Amino acid sequence: MLLPNAYRKIIHIDMDAFYASVEQRDNPEYRGKPLVVGGLPEGRGGVVATASYEARKFGIRSAMPSKKALQLCPHALFVRPRFAVYKEVSRHIREIFSRYTDLIEPLSLDEAYLDVTEDKLGIGSAIEIAMQIKKAIKNELQLTASAGVSVNKFVAKIASDINKPDGLKFIGPSAIENFMEQLPVEKFFGVGKVTAEKMKKMGLHTGADLKQLTQDDLVKHFGKTGRFYHQIVRGLDDRPVQPHRETKSMGAEDTFAYDLTETEEMHTELDKIAQTVADRLERYNLKGRTITLKIKYSDFKQITRNQSFTQPIGDVQTLSTTAKQLLLATQPDDVRIRLLGISVSNFGELAPKVKRDDVPEQLKLF
Repeated sequence: MLLPNAYRKIIHIDMDAFYASVEQRDNPEYRGKPLVVGGLPEGRGGVVATASYEARKFGIRSAMPSKKALQLCPHALFVRPRFAVYKEVSRHIREIFSRYTDLIEPLSLDEAYLDVTEDKLGIGSAIEIAMQIKKAIKNELQLTASAGVSVNKFVAKIASDINKPDGLKFIGPSAIENFMEQLPVEKFFGVGKVTAEKMKKMGLHTGADLKQLTQDDLVKHFGKTGRFYHQIVRGLDDRPVQPHRETKSMGAEDTFAYDLTETEEMHTELDKIAQTVADRLERYNLKGRTITLKIKYSDFKQITRNQSFTQPIGDVQTLSTTAKQLLLATQPDDVRIRLLGISVSNFGELAPKVKRDDVPEQLKLF
């Protein structure tokens, strides 16, 4: 465990039902009603992006097929997402964060880590800063956020989910070990449904159960992530909040309101994504030698295919043509595609460090 004088002050801010809350704020007729933002149920393969808390009471969750959501709540209201609006709101939220610290690590449009060990205003208390941020978001944007406060990123993120919505939870150093022992395994970083089921079949239901295994045992059963489990169950997470990152790749992706089934539709979307990537590369004066195509199918299976070139490229025509060729090689007939993405990497010489706030968000529906 870190020595007391080495403790960081970490805040994790997570907006409450972000897309749905923005829609309810801007449209009074949606307030207090079960609202679903995402693909419409009459569309092909529509999925839920976000559900309001009124809709969640009926069991509606993100990434759920919209048709199933309608079955769970026949009187739910369905609206398409307005990503341009959400992105602008997100920029305002980041501006609020920056009043207190420059150590901001955005995870998506609606959540971020903040390191306030040394805050700009000399407040000194991470709890007080979290309260002020929540108040500013409510006053300036008429939205609510939940905050988790602790000495590391993992615990702060878990804490922000405990008292949602509009919650604030502090988990101090002396409480971390007991907290981690009681945490269900499905709440651990890297533990999806399949891994959680595997753990439970092994009799591992909580952090306390995981703590009984050695690091070698965890690595044997769960690969390199086992090392992280071994550390975090003991409250150890030294990952810093990273406001800057070396640019190793640059790209864009889109999750569609309905599954794509026609090759022509896929090509049209790839043209749009290629243009976005080309614009971003031009903005940062970057060219790369490797183009990667990302595909996610309706069953959530995900694959990537890439092609490398002898010379750096970044023009929209090469991006689009290459992505279509890579798509064709996957035999896209008789499939349903939920997401497509294009990225460029292998920049060769050291790429510039880019502020996370400056990297355009990749908008996703879940």
